[in-house]
Amino acid sequence: MSYRRSQDFSISSMIQFNCDGSLSTTTKWTIKNCTSNSCSFEILLNEKVMTTFSELYIPSRTLDYGVYQLTLNVIMIDSPNLKSSSSVYVRITATGITANLVQLGTSMITRGDQQDLLLDPGTFSIDPDEDTFDATKWKYTYYCRIYDLYNFPNLQGILLSIDDSRIDPYNPSCLSNRSGLIFGNLTLSPKSSLTVLGGSLQLNQMYQFMVYMENRKNSSIQATGYVLVTIEVTHPQLIAVGCVISTMCVPNLEFQLLNPTTQVALFTICIGTCTNLQSIKWNIYQGSDNSTSSNYTQWVLFNNTILYENIWFFGTNTSNFTAIDQLFLNNLQISLWRFEVVYTFLSAISTSALNFIINQPPVNGSCSINPLNGTITTLFTIECPNWYDVDGIQDYSLYAWTTDISQRTMIAFSPEYNFQVRLPAGDNETLLLNLVVYVRDLADSVTQVNISSVSVMKDFEIINDLIDKIINSSSTITNNPLVRLLSSENQNVVGQMIISLSQEFNQMSNKNLDKAISNGIPAVNISVSSLGSQRLQQISIPLNESALIDYNTELNSLANVRDYLAPFLINLLITTSNSIILQSSSLARLTQATNQLTRNTLMLVCNRCYELSAALYSMFERISYEDAQSASNQLFQCASNILNVK
Repeated sequence: MSYRRSQDFSISSMIQFNCDGSLSTTTKWTIKNCTSNSCSFEILLNEKVMTTFSELYIPSRTLDYGVYQLTLNVIMIDSPNLKSSSSVYVRITATGITANLVQLGTSMITRGDQQDLLLDPGTFSIDPDEDTFDATKWKYTYYCRIYDLYNFPNLQGILLSIDDSRIDPYNPSCLSNRSGLIFGNLTLSPKSSLTVLGGSLQLNQMYQFMVYMENRKNSSIQATGYVLVTIEVTHPQLIAVGCVISTMCVPNLEFQLLNPTTQVALFTICIGTCTNLQSIKWNIYQGSDNSTSSNYTQWVLFNNTILYENIWFFGTNTSNFTAIDQLFLNNLQISLWRFEVVYTFLSAISTSALNFIINQPPVNGSCSINPLNGTITTLFTIECPNWYDVDGIQDYSLYAWTTDISQRTMIAFSPEYNFQVRLPAGDNETLLLNLVVYVRDLADSVTQVNISSVSVMKDFEIINDLIDKIINSSSTITNNPLVRLLSSENQNVVGQMIISLSQEFNQMSNKNLDKAISNGIPAVNISVSSLGSQRLQQISIPLNESALIDYNTELNSLANVRDYLAPFLINLLITTSNSIILQSSSLARLTQATNQLTRNTLMLVCNRCYELSAALYSMFERISYEDAQSASNQLFQCASNILNVK
């Protein structure tokens, strides 16, 4: 498998047991660096990498470029002679740098005709594989054109750099006198900055500057950056525009990639002496790029800005501006957007902007499931071949629901296009379970694919056997297929089993509650409704003491079962945002029957909710807005269940 160095990634395993007795194991990952001949040098990892789980999570920038052998060793604790191991090979590749000519990668700035213009990709470029950008590793070549009038000067298709004395008769140079150019940092990183002296550029003209950067050691590694500069007669300050959350702004040449389901949160920095500021105003433009008839983007002011202020747009008169996703979802035909900020000072007006292009989701693929019917222990195969995206496919996520799509739950996630799952039971009457696959690219754009509904039955024999053995503390409990699956330590499998079993136990709990209420037991004495649930109707019937005994017996039985299940979920490794969503969904369903949560279960679940919340917070700037929202919703439901315990 291949991953970029800036990517977090995880390697999961599936431990299958074929033995009686204790299923306790010790697991240990080793990582070896590979050469063309062998994989012999073991890597010592820092404490951030947990190597004693069945799953291995590698944070970004942990491994250097190269090929590695990742080996999982598993030993049975009660029988150390029973051991097994399995390996996977991973290649770590370069992500590619972001070439920024000005601070924050701002798309457009204004300068005065007598002001110097500093373009400094050696300082402002970004290397996502490293903590800082090393300007000495690159060669720099600069180009310029008069925007919306000419192409970049070239001879027979070969571009002429800004300091090239040759002339393209059809596309004139930006400069009549090249003595107005000063290249900086000539010793350590030659030409890593360029200053265009005041008076070199024409008044009331817009210029597009481009930098081409080539790696000194490997010429196949390249990057290109752009900025538009409008020249005015005044002396404006330089305003930089950037994204509050960097993952929402993925650079794509002249634009930033934008997912239409994502809000845009921008901030500005006034560089220099920014006194006597009178006002700030944001303008929104929609763009059209007809490359067959023009060499520039035409921008048209979005007319309804005032109409949607504080509805779609927030902070239109401040340095921090937000446009919510409804702007893009209601205008899907528009693929280009510009967010322009105008700073008005006493003596000048400064204008800057950041340009966006809608990130297109994966296309051309399909998804299917086989077989079309089974039980909660049946292994279903999901196949999603032929999906394509220019950014590459990141992962596939499976969601399921019975009748209410708003209640859909994550069932599995996988980086592979074909994977196997076990599904919860379908609708009580039809047995049907609805399924949708989310195909996501590396820039977090998603295509949703509905696949055939499947018929999934409960497996009463296995479920009842599990309940009986838990209640009776049976020594043969490890023979139960559900226990062996729960012991696999694979978070997809464990999550699927917890969701399936919780769904069944919650239905049993509801039936037991309805039966108790119908026998005269006051609902307020035996249950606290979950947040958002319907109010229980109390019927005035004389209290039936035997019914109360039956109710408590069933209640304690299911409480013991939930107490048994919780540790399987609590002991999983927390990896990606998908991991948080799946584990949170499982916890939310495990804790749904609040009157069946023991003190032990409450402590475990409460701590786990906190750990998942902390993990979500720590990766907030590296995950999509949708994933953060989905995980937050599930964690909120889990916390609500805990707080509702009586």
